[in-house]
Amino acid sequence: MDLLTILSRTFFDFPSMMEVLPQMLTTGLVNTVIISLAATLLGTLSGLLLALMGISPSRWLRLPARLYTDLFRGLPSILTILLIGQGLARFSYQLFGPTPYPLGIFALSLIASAYMGEIFRAGIQSVECGQMEACRALGMSYGRAMRLVVIPQGIRRVLPAIVNQFIAIIKDSSLVYLLGLMTQQRELFRVGQDAAVLTGNLSPLMLAGLFYLIITVPLTHMVNYVDVRYRTGRRRLTAPKSGLKEVDEVRTPGVSLVTQPRIGGTHE
Repeated sequence: MDLLTILSRTFFDFPSMMEVLPQMLTTGLVNTVIISLAATLLGTLSGLLLALMGISPSRWLRLPARLYTDLFRGLPSILTILLIGQGLARFSYQLFGPTPYPLGIFALSLIASAYMGEIFRAGIQSVECGQMEACRALGMSYGRAMRLVVIPQGIRRVLPAIVNQFIAIIKDSSLVYLLGLMTQQRELFRVGQDAAVLTGNLSPLMLAGLFYLIITVPLTHMVNYVDVRYRTGRRRLTAPKSGLKEVDEVRTPGVSLVTQPRIGGTHE
């Protein structure tokens, strides 16, 4: 048996992939998307709050935001998930039952908010100071200027970084299996791992990896395309204008361009 045959049977056994494909679609993919979207939404909202605290003039707001960011950016994701999932298991059981989803989503949102906070802070601080000064000159309050002018510009500038963080959450969602998942609660990685253990073949895990690539790679290219469009604007090819129309608009009505008198003198 040559090397190519061994590799194909170990990693690309299509019957094993087809056998686990329905579970990947109906259970693993759905749960992965739910975990990722919920954690991203919570992490984005709390991250924006952290960013506003981080740029606040008050040190009593900046210091907690800095400590929180350093803590959850410094800890490994797997450690945070285990600490939250096992430390709050009894409390979660009383509220949500045996499902580990709420704790897994909560742990991922804590991690995401620390990174999102730094992303938003960098985006907001990249907006020119003249934007805020112009808003205040127009009589806008600080909060209204931030909400309507500064924050939207800052978010648009860091859109690629936000999507990259969403991709990181999708990949980190595979760590939720450490909290223990029931059959219908398994995400992509857990479905592939269980099938790999039962069949003694790594092809189901390769299929799980393919699903992750199908989700993350298009997102990466999409955000790059959107970022380029934001930076360059929408360019349309139009025929060049002669400028005669604009000249006719400023010309004195009823007077020919040739016979129009000069300013400060008379036409000869």
